[in-house]
Amino acid sequence: VLDASSLSFNTRLKWFAICFVCGIFFSVLGTGLLWLPGGIKLFAVFYTFGNLAALASTCFLMGPVKQLKKMFETTRLLATIIMLLCFILTLCAALWWHKKGLALLFCILQFLSMTWYSLSYI
Repeated sequence: VLDASSLSFNTRLKWFAICFVCGIFFSVLGTGLLWLPGGIKLFAVFYTFGNLAALASTCFLMGPVKQLKKMFETTRLLATIIMLLCFILTLCAALWWHKKGLALLFCILQFLSMTWYSLSYI
């Protein structure tokens, strides 16, 4: 892990925490915006951005190249593909197709696929 980046361990740990907290903040913010009129678009964008920030936070711990290699290992390949596909489909459903129910479904699938992806490391 220490060879994964030229950043010091403390710097990488700080940026991990910043990205992870931002990811949680944006996901919670998106959930709160869901209840506003027309809030499904904001919900989908903020929730997806929050998940991406949380996912990106681990790049600071292990480095982006190692992160990508681990993401596409055979043990978690399917989970990674479904997770990334759910990110894209959530945004498409909310922003281009204007299908609220479908956007909400894809957000739920995002949560489930992120959980599956995370558990694949255990």
